[in-house]
Amino acid sequence: MILLITPSSRAQECAEALQQATNEPAQVTTTLHHAATELRAQEYSAVVVDQFLLDAEPDASEMVLQHIGTAMPIYVNFAISGIERVVREVRAALCRRKREVLVARQAVEQALRSELKGTITAILLSCELALQAPNLPNAAEAKIRAAYELARELRAKIGLTSEDTVAKDAEVLAAHR
Repeated sequence: MILLITPSSRAQECAEALQQATNEPAQVTTTLHHAATELRAQEYSAVVVDQFLLDAEPDASEMVLQHIGTAMPIYVNFAISGIERVVREVRAALCRRKREVLVARQAVEQALRSELKGTITAILLSCELALQAPNLPNAAEAKIRAAYELARELRAKIGLTSEDTVAKDAEVLAAHR
């Protein structure tokens, strides 16, 4: 959803153009105080702010920025900008946001993979060593195998499995049967 903050008489027309261009609903509010209320109540992908309001109400604009969350702020001077320009700016901002979200997600996934890699390897090695213990009771062996299988599944889910590790895991399980 897009929030459009402007007292402009063209606000509703601009909101409709934004909806058509982005396939996202657009909501209009005429004051920064109302905008802050809306931002607390709902999440937006973009917030289009009339620069006139920023200059006229600096304290209220700061309040809006505190509640903007993950929305892309877009500052437009409605006095000199046409609706087509506003639409272009919003589209560009939404594309940037989409790219930034994708890059952030990939970075988090990679960091999580890196962090878990050592722990999963340690669990697998510990299970392998435990399975090699002489005179291992059957109940303990079954539990260790279950832990080993769970660690293998976790490794596969986070994308750390290669053909070599699958073959090695099969050897480990076969050797202890």
